[in-house]
Amino acid sequence: MKLRIGNLTLDNNLILAPMAGVTDLPFRFLCREQGCGMAVTEMVSAKAILYKNRNTNELLKVADGEGPVSLQLFGSDPDIMADIAAKVEEGPYAFIDVNMGCPMPKIVNNGEGSALMKDIGLAERLLTAMVKAVKKPVTVKFRKGFTEEDCNAVEFAKMAESCGVAAVAVHGRTREQYYSGTADWNIIRKVKESVSIPVIGNGDVFKPEDAKALLEETGCDGVMIARGAKGNPWIFKRTLHYLETGELLPGPTREEIANMIIRHGTLEMEHKGEVVAMREMRGHMAWYTAGLPHSAKLRNDINQVGTMDELRRFAEERIGKI
Repeated sequence: MKLRIGNLTLDNNLILAPMAGVTDLPFRFLCREQGCGMAVTEMVSAKAILYKNRNTNELLKVADGEGPVSLQLFGSDPDIMADIAAKVEEGPYAFIDVNMGCPMPKIVNNGEGSALMKDIGLAERLLTAMVKAVKKPVTVKFRKGFTEEDCNAVEFAKMAESCGVAAVAVHGRTREQYYSGTADWNIIRKVKESVSIPVIGNGDVFKPEDAKALLEETGCDGVMIARGAKGNPWIFKRTLHYLETGELLPGPTREEIANMIIRHGTLEMEHKGEVVAMREMRGHMAWYTAGLPHSAKLRNDINQVGTMDELRRFAEERIGKI
């Protein structure tokens, strides 16, 4: 259950994946309380840090008591990435992670994210420069490949290991797939068999049984949970319990969901102010309430919530009570 990356041993091998617009400080904090062994920040542009983009400071914040947090950087210039890694190294991060998996067009068209899987030479120069620039462990997240015809995850992982990278996270989908279809866990197994550094599997873990199956089928060292954690920080507690005991805990009650929404909204407000927090909470609340009876009506009404008082009232009256 423990996972050692570089010189650090995590409490367990369950990791909250980086998700833009989701894994901000408040949400990471809630997942940590539910037993998450490590969380990764939303991805941060190295160039944005270089040019002192004001909005980037928000993404770089880490709270006391969050446990180990990995900072995920993206970019394609080896010098800039190494320089920024060295600059942020003194920050409160356990690891510096490199995004080589993001499928979004604006990232890929810039030669960043999963586009780097098409240029293994550049990826190698970038990782080598970063590992040389910092003492903290450098990790990298990438996909099965860019297209189905070019599934080079095994070659990519070997390259990363040779650069001195401390661990790799592999999403079992190609860039072409985005988040559709099924994740190919077989490629995660092949990567695990080809390198000696820790391999973290990612893709299609939505319930505790999925995490167990991923570990058993691939032999991977850790499980990275992404969309399965949206509106569901309890997945970490339930998965840990299941892996340790074989017993499946029930999901949260409506009252627990309501209380978590209020807590989440309060943390967001303290962190970002009421206006921004309430806007962002609409998305989170839609995820929290997915699957509840009349969830479509709930989701529609959630968009009317504009203040913390309204959020609290909505959670208590519409979600907490049956």
